[in-house]
Amino acid sequence: MVAEPGTGEGVAEPDLDALQKKLGYCFATPALLRTSLVHRSAPNERGADCPESNERLEFLGDAVLDLVIACELFERFPQAPEGELTRYKATLVSETALAQVALRIGLGQHLILGRGEDETLGREKPSILSDALEAVFGALYRDGGMDAADRTIRKLFAVELKTVSDRSAPRGDYKTALQEWTQAQGMGLPSYRLVNTEGPDHAREYTVAVLLKKQELAQGTARSKREAERSAAQQALEQLTGQPDG
Repeated sequence: MVAEPGTGEGVAEPDLDALQKKLGYCFATPALLRTSLVHRSAPNERGADCPESNERLEFLGDAVLDLVIACELFERFPQAPEGELTRYKATLVSETALAQVALRIGLGQHLILGRGEDETLGREKPSILSDALEAVFGALYRDGGMDAADRTIRKLFAVELKTVSDRSAPRGDYKTALQEWTQAQGMGLPSYRLVNTEGPDHAREYTVAVLLKKQELAQGTARSKREAERSAAQQALEQLTGQPDG
């Protein structure tokens, strides 16, 4: 049984067979995949049936993803300098990119959430989706080793890898782009303010607001203050110019 978003049935079991087909990988130990889908809001509600969240696997998967993407970029762009490769990697492993991949494989419908998180559309939250996808990568590594993780990650990110050079051009520096635009319009310089911090130390989420002349333009939420500022700047720029910046 798969939970329906927003129904409060956040403790329903995920369809592991369907998800494995999307991943293109069959787990020798399906319990690993199941654990990768358990949001931290669920264990308190399910007790012995759901004793562990996906946070440890997320920690592992984050490292596995970084290595696979770095190797792929190193091979794909043999002439690119280190700074350019760093920009590309930052684009590919960002919360936004991970959430897009997670949505494409329907990961949200398989998550095991607490009722409160499910009722507030947790299955659609980029932070939850991106964390869960990293946990899945951690489970892949534990189950099938680096080869299995490498093949799956490269396949899932095939679209993003083909377009990363366009999406990671210098204009992708949204903070600089926003500053240049507001200065050109005679509007002064934007500033950033930390609005909220939540989550445990190893999985903090930061919400940052970007302001112009003390008026809030937009907010961004991410796993680091820098990424949250970047997200806020991107949204503000899109609102001000009426079109996405790259």
